[in-house]
Amino acid sequence: MYRRFLNDIDYLGVITSDALSQLTRGNTDRFIQAEESAEISIVEYLSENYEIEQELSKGKYIADYDRAITYPVGVHVYFEDKIFEVIRSISGFKAPTDVSYWEEYIDINIDHESKPIYSQFGTYYKDDIVCYNGVLYICREENGYKFSNIRIPMVNGWLKAVCLEWQPIEYSLWDVVSFENGFYTLLSLDGFDNNVNPLESLNWGAIADYDSCYNGYELSSQEYVVYNDKVYFPEIDVNADIPEVGINLSLHDNRSYNLKKHMVRLAIYELTKLIAPNNVSVVRMRDYEDSMKWLSDAAKLKLNPQIPRKLAEDNKPVTDWQLATFQTDYDPNKNPWLT
Repeated sequence: MYRRFLNDIDYLGVITSDALSQLTRGNTDRFIQAEESAEISIVEYLSENYEIEQELSKGKYIADYDRAITYPVGVHVYFEDKIFEVIRSISGFKAPTDVSYWEEYIDINIDHESKPIYSQFGTYYKDDIVCYNGVLYICREENGYKFSNIRIPMVNGWLKAVCLEWQPIEYSLWDVVSFENGFYTLLSLDGFDNNVNPLESLNWGAIADYDSCYNGYELSSQEYVVYNDKVYFPEIDVNADIPEVGINLSLHDNRSYNLKKHMVRLAIYELTKLIAPNNVSVVRMRDYEDSMKWLSDAAKLKLNPQIPRKLAEDNKPVTDWQLATFQTDYDPNKNPWLT
């Protein structure tokens, strides 16, 4: 699946929303088709001297905010159709579990660097081995993003409660029992009669099923939930943090401005060709030619595209032979490709 570097809003700096809708005609696949063509041109020109793939990845891997994900400081997310930087860690919700999804894996013959780093966007199957915080873990049960069941190794916010089948015996406040396919906890001892079953007594309260959409679970040993026919209570805060601008989010686009500007121009030209290949406007042609010249000049090191240079084995930028031959002064103010 093609991951987009651009988003729909990027186009509105060059074209109106009405004109854009006429080009796409409600078919979002046309964005992908046009952007793929634009990206091919960009990579062909810039891949020899610049880290263009890494620069493109900055936009391709900005995901929509998902309350199941825990975001560290510094990552970027789409939130309310805008790109934000996480300035304080945002925790995702933590669902109870009755199985061990991960187990620490010890093997002195395995190089940690040879194993993939655990990602919350990954999908994992039994016996997959990952590295997380410098420790190897082996997957014991399928989990991951595609399963809508993200399980970070060794992170579990819930404890299993002691639950017995109801009997007409003495009980203490907050004891948990099962009765006729339901679970109940003793809420009050006022007028309590231990011979009256939970369905007929006002002293017992039914325990609700765990709801991943609910974000108000209290950190309490009496905050019971039912998950997979077992009762749990939280041992840490299991709710997702609320994303708030100025608190844990800051408006910031980490994509290269130059790359975004020229990719939009090239993509709009490709969109126009899809609709009327023989009737491309003069404006679109001029923008396309300007962007292609920018790519050509950047490839020849005649200008600085503000994209990191590729490094040779000596950790110095790869030098084009023409640059080495004709450059006479290393003063950046006298070099035309840096202006």
